[in-house]
Amino acid sequence: QVQLVESGGGLVQAGGSLRLSCAASGRAFSSNTMAWFRQTPGKEREFVAGIGWGRSSAYYADSVKGRFTISRDNAKNTVYLQMNSLKPEDTAVYYCAADRDFRVVPFTTPDEYEDWGQGTQVTVSS
Repeated sequence: QVQLVESGGGLVQAGGSLRLSCAASGRAFSSNTMAWFRQTPGKEREFVAGIGWGRSSAYYADSVKGRFTISRDNAKNTVYLQMNSLKPEDTAVYYCAADRDFRVVPFTTPDEYEDWGQGTQVTVSS
């Protein structure tokens, strides 16, 4: 099992930026596929971005492509989500998730991820 702790959420105006961090501890981080999901009240958890070993294995939801960037630092056991040009519809609780297996293409469904952080709130005002 891996423990995940998110940070970096907050309140920002539309057009602004935030950087989320997810610190992992426990089993070997570098072999995990990591992802960010988000959820708003009454809706299902939604895939935002996922990453395997390196930058070339990053995948994004169409709604964030070109605005968000996922990256990882295996030496620091941390995965990041840089969010630029934020929109009010990006408002949600953002969760970090770990898939215990390395994937060339990250899964986009929450059920495929075994470990989750507690979530961090991102609020974008118009």
